[in-house]
Amino acid sequence: MAAKKDLNSALPLTVENDTTPSSSITYANEVVAIIAGLAANEVEGIAGMCSVSGNILNKNRNVTKGVKVEIGTEEAAVDLYVVVEYGTPIQRAATEAQESVRKAIESMTGLHVVRVDVHVQALSFEKENKLLQAGVENAALEAGEPEEEKVPEVRAEEPVKAEKPKAVKEKETKAKAGEPEKKEDTTSEP
Repeated sequence: MAAKKDLNSALPLTVENDTTPSSSITYANEVVAIIAGLAANEVEGIAGMCSVSGNILNKNRNVTKGVKVEIGTEEAAVDLYVVVEYGTPIQRAATEAQESVRKAIESMTGLHVVRVDVHVQALSFEKENKLLQAGVENAALEAGEPEEEKVPEVRAEEPVKAEKPKAVKEKETKAKAGEPEKKEDTTSEP
């Protein structure tokens, strides 16, 4: 008869053998770029991202545009290309973006962020233009100008009809009345 194997002899004697790291977690650059882009767009004063070539993108566009990420095994470095709202202190907005991006990446991935470089590519005047427009409207109301002077809104349910030529109108009227259509004689008699 064959001798039975002792099952306990196959188990490790110490726990140290089981705690050696045998697996790893890696992150795609796109994942870290999305985290960075979303974190940067949440900062007050950042109007949006800007591609490296200078194309301005608003906050609702692809958030990875304007974000360049380099990832190592335990560290990450980020370059942000941003558009800052006019009137916002640029230094404050850039510093807050750096901190927001660093915290988001480190808390979500566990990677150590060695640097977040912010490149201010443009200024956005959209917020200022909206404030100016609101100020003009308020000034008009305070001055007592009637609201009827505003440009009327065009509604989609009121289509604009083009005038039909006179000859077409006459044909339609005769057709409704049941009169036969007159045909022009194109043959010529000598």
